[in-house]
Amino acid sequence: MFGGSMGRLLRDRTGNVLMMAAACMPILIGAAGLATDTVQWTLWKRQVQRQADSAALAGAYAVAQGFSASDSATSDINRLSLITLSQTPTIENAPTTGSYAGNNKAVRVVLQTTKELPFSKILGIGAPVILGEATAAIVGSGDYCVVSLEKSSATGITLQGNATVNLGCGMATNSRASNAVYAGGSSTVTATPVAAVGGLTSSSNYATGTTLLPYSIPVQDPYASLPTPTAANLTGCSNLNVQPNNSRNITAGCYKNIDVKGTLNMAPGVYYIDAGSFDVGSQAVINGTDVTIILTSSNASNNPGSIATVNINGGATLNLTAPTDLNDPYHGILFYQDRRALDSGTNLINGNASSVLQGAFYFPGQAMSFSGTSGMTTTCVKMVGKRVTFIGNSNIVNQCTNKGVDKITATLVRLVG
Repeated sequence: MFGGSMGRLLRDRTGNVLMMAAACMPILIGAAGLATDTVQWTLWKRQVQRQADSAALAGAYAVAQGFSASDSATSDINRLSLITLSQTPTIENAPTTGSYAGNNKAVRVVLQTTKELPFSKILGIGAPVILGEATAAIVGSGDYCVVSLEKSSATGITLQGNATVNLGCGMATNSRASNAVYAGGSSTVTATPVAAVGGLTSSSNYATGTTLLPYSIPVQDPYASLPTPTAANLTGCSNLNVQPNNSRNITAGCYKNIDVKGTLNMAPGVYYIDAGSFDVGSQAVINGTDVTIILTSSNASNNPGSIATVNINGGATLNLTAPTDLNDPYHGILFYQDRRALDSGTNLINGNASSVLQGAFYFPGQAMSFSGTSGMTTTCVKMVGKRVTFIGNSNIVNQCTNKGVDKITATLVRLVG
């Protein structure tokens, strides 16, 4: 009887599917668990990478502004706290590996965490190491030919009236104003990019295609390395006055004042103006090749208000080019005002349609106002001032190859690895 029962049981096929399903269930649960673990691992990996990206960018932005990359990156990691790290973060400025190794304008961040995956743990798989690595750097993104060094909330660059400014380059200001570049009236601006540390307001005054970059990193003073004038440069200074219909030829040296209403021919070299002014009348003509005009004062340290200024009236004909020899310490510099000057005046640069200007205008401590005229030749001109104002028509082509004028590179911070 017992044997017959066992035989029937062995021949019975009922419930086979259920038995097979029960046998396969651990495999199915394991597969689903591994899939869940994969999703979890991907999420953690994304969080670690996001934290590394953010920290590297924070460090690079700090470098761009003269602060500590390590402090800023660490602060950013602590602020986000997306995931608990298993090791102290690696923060390098400059990176020790990768395509930006040794570059002190780059910041590399490596983050690591170790987290157990629940289903993998059941299968005896240890906690995986999850890495996030990112490198951010300050990189070039164009060329500026107009820079305002204003750091306050005052407007840095202004276009007045019907000024038409057509630049084959960009303009930038360190102003923190909500509208750091003001294009008013019927003025038009063609420049790319237009950058500011503060805000920029979209306007029909900007030509189609103009790129606005508000809240950008500050532009470093491109001529900060120029030597400060000293008393040794200011000996034998004399006054020079050229009356209408008169012509004078002069050599480089020191002058108390230069007041030109006639024609002035300047020999190559450096001209120092000591505590006076460089004044040019509306009918004057000035010719000079390989010249640099430095506005300073022998008493600049004690009385910075005495530093010389420039006033060139509209209608004057200017044929002035800066030194092109790269061995000249003032190569590419046409006008340079002592950086100790008080922010109490505006230097006026005007010219007629016959004028030719080549070189940089550098007024780091004071404002400058440039009034161009249709037809004026300004193929290679750089303007760096505390604040810069445009009046009239200005067309700067920005063709400075072999002309001794250094490029002012536009920069931005971005992830590079």
